Amino acid sequence: MSTHTITLIPGDGIGPEITACMQRVIAAAGVDIDWKVVNAGAGVMEEHGTPLPQQVLDSIAQTGIAIKGPVTTPVGSGFRSINVALRKHFDLYTNLRPTWSIKGTGARYSDVDIVIFRENTEDLYAGIEAELDSPEAAELIAWAQDRGLGSIRPDSAISLKPISVTCSKRIVRAAFDYAVANGRRKVTAVHKANIMKHSDGLFLRCAQEVAAEYPGIEFEAMIVDATCMNLVTNPANFDVLVLPNLYGDIVSDLCAGLVGGLGMAPGANIGANAAIFEAVHGSAPDIAGMGIANPTAEILSGCMLLDHIGEHDAARRIRAAIESVYAAGEVLTGDIKKILTGSAQGAAGSTAFTDAVIAAL
Repeated sequence: MSTHTITLIPGDGIGPEITACMQRVIAAAGVDIDWKVVNAGAGVMEEHGTPLPQQVLDSIAQTGIAIKGPVTTPVGSGFRSINVALRKHFDLYTNLRPTWSIKGTGARYSDVDIVIFRENTEDLYAGIEAELDSPEAAELIAWAQDRGLGSIRPDSAISLKPISVTCSKRIVRAAFDYAVANGRRKVTAVHKANIMKHSDGLFLRCAQEVAAEYPGIEFEAMIVDATCMNLVTNPANFDVLVLPNLYGDIVSDLCAGLVGGLGMAPGANIGANAAIFEAVHGSAPDIAGMGIANPTAEILSGCMLLDHIGEHDAARRIRAAIESVYAAGEVLTGDIKKILTGSAQGAAGSTAFTDAVIAAL
């Protein structure tokens, strides 16, 4: 049995608790991992003067693979987000968010099986902004007016929305490659090209061009507002979604809501040279240290990591064990218990839930 070397970032709040649960489950599934533990977030600010120390970047660069718990970006740290900083540093252009129904969670739908590919590096999240009353804002306002591109009110802040051929084609190609490799039937490109004819129009054209290279996979394009409506009326109509950054952020959380919320939502940020896996929910400092957090999303993120390193059987067995625990309905954390019964009374803690998953392997 080979040993995999992987960076672990426990994170803040409930992060250390749920990552420990994930480690226990992976070990119980028989996968040998040499964890390289490094810390990031609010807890390291005093020691390192930054929430993202160089040693974190160095470790990920060395291993090429990391999994993290939720981290808190301190106010005034100079970072918009630690997650965004990691994505930019390693060019993690794919945000991968699988969403599927697990019986026994109390979710509104029982037939969801959607995989979301969100472009991770540009669009409105590129961070190219001009503050209200700044010289840059005034220059952009005058520039747009002089060239007949449109008028902008003088009391405006401005964000730019870059959409490139390079980034659009590589995220769409990633979605189609995934569909081929995993026996998926359809890829839906989501856009607002009817209004943003140049930026979203470019994304749509790129998607159409890439789709022509994959004749065996059905392709459709859908406007983002229609997509949201159809997701909540009949999510079974969707298979693989590919979206620009902003729409992907919103729609991925919408889809998580279809299957029980962010506590059920694993995720990954993947680039050519590195991949970082993570539960997408917050650090929940209000319940940190209480041992009641639901580790499902972190464990499922661990399953995504296992698939990434070729440990497919272990990933399959862990997912099946989680489904078994939820179907039995006897060992459930408070968030799920409250959805099912209206009260968290009698709920299991993080450790008991993890024990049940391990027992079901």
